[in-house]
Amino acid sequence: MSERTSQGRLPQRTYSWRIAPRHALAASALCWAGFAFVAWAVATGRSGPIDDAGLLFWRRGAELVPAGPTWLLEAVRDLTSLGGVLLRNLVLVGVLAALLFLRLRREAVLLAGTVAGGWIVNSLVKAAVGRPRPLIVPHLTEAGGQSFPSGHSFNSAVVYIAIALAFAAMSPRRSVRWTLIVTAVILSLAIAFTRVWLGVHFPSDVAAGWLGGAGWAFLASALLHRPAKAVAEKAETTLDALTPAGDTSPNRPSA
Repeated sequence: MSERTSQGRLPQRTYSWRIAPRHALAASALCWAGFAFVAWAVATGRSGPIDDAGLLFWRRGAELVPAGPTWLLEAVRDLTSLGGVLLRNLVLVGVLAALLFLRLRREAVLLAGTVAGGWIVNSLVKAAVGRPRPLIVPHLTEAGGQSFPSGHSFNSAVVYIAIALAFAAMSPRRSVRWTLIVTAVILSLAIAFTRVWLGVHFPSDVAAGWLGGAGWAFLASALLHRPAKAVAEKAETTLDALTPAGDTSPNRPSA
C-alpha cells in the first residue's frame, strides 16, 4: 500500500494479502466434511446420546437449572446476543462502512456477498431438515424456528470469520492475519457454545452450524473474490467517468 499523500487522501490499495485460495478451499473442505458427518449422525439417530448428555452436563437439580452464579447466566446471554440478528447485523454494517471509507470496495462487496449467501444457505438447510428444538431442559432465552443447524452458530461464523478475512487483507504480516482469523474463530465458537448452555439447541445443531458457517466463509473467500473484484472495478470505472478531469480533491476515492 502506498503512503498517505500530502493532500490528506486515503492510501491507495494496489493489492491485498488475502488468504491463499487453496488454503481457503482446504479449510472449507474440512469444515463441510465435518458438517456432513454431523448431519449424517443426526439423520441416523446416532447423535442422540451426545446431544442429551451435552444439554444436561451443566444442569443441576430437579428444575435443571444451570450450574454457576447468576452473573454467569447474564454473561452467556450477552455473548449469545453477538450472534443474534440485531447486533450481528449492526457489526456488519459498521464494518462495511469502515471498508468503504478505506476505499476497500472489493473487500466490502466480498463481505456483503459472503454474508448474504450464508444466510440463504442456512435458511435452506433449516427448511430441508426441519428439526424441532430440544425440550429436555428449560430454555433460558427466547428462540424460534427450526433447530438444525443453529442459525446463531452458522451466521456468526460466517460474519465474524468473513470480517476477519476482509481486514486480514490489509496486513502484509502473516502473524497479524492469522491472529485476526483465530480470534474470529474463537469468538464464533463461543457464541455457538452459548446456544447449548441456554438449552435452545442440541450440541449437534451448533456443531453443524459452526462448521457450515465457517466452511461457507472460507469457500466464499476463494470463489467470490473475482466476482467481487469485477463489481468493485465497475463501480470505480463509473465513478471515474462521472468525475471531472483533473479533480484532485482530498475526498476523491482511490482504488
